[in-house]
Amino acid sequence: MIALDDIDRAILRGLQHNGAARASDLGKKVGLSQPATWRRIKRLEEGGVLRGRRVVLDAKKLGFDVTVFLGIKLATKGRVALEDFERAAAAIPEVQLIQHVLGLYDYRLKVVARDISDFERVLRRRVMTLPGVGDVEANVLLSDEHRKLAI
Repeated sequence: MIALDDIDRAILRGLQHNGAARASDLGKKVGLSQPATWRRIKRLEEGGVLRGRRVVLDAKKLGFDVTVFLGIKLATKGRVALEDFERAAAAIPEVQLIQHVLGLYDYRLKVVARDISDFERVLRRRVMTLPGVGDVEANVLLSDEHRKLAI
């Protein structure tokens, strides 16, 4: 575990808001020089606190108007069944997220589609044919609020 001070937390908040922020811009906000800020960012990366920077695409602007979260309970269990399911699910382009969870379902998938009929096609032809799929529950996303970690 890495020790964080107030400046580290301010840098993390700045990066959480804008992952592409430059060290010089972050440094100005936290009262450090660009090299000092860069060294702190590097330390946070090496310590595993920062695990990369991502680009977030706007699904709606790309024509994907429907997002559905699927709860999937596998009919068969075991290491091989899990690996086969995960590998096959990862090959479906509309599947944006695969989470192995504990509870009523074994997996939670985030699926995007152009519309409901496109989602039905993905569900019937791709998801329901995945290895080991048993019960499936669909929850259509109505709104999406991006929350930041309180640092």
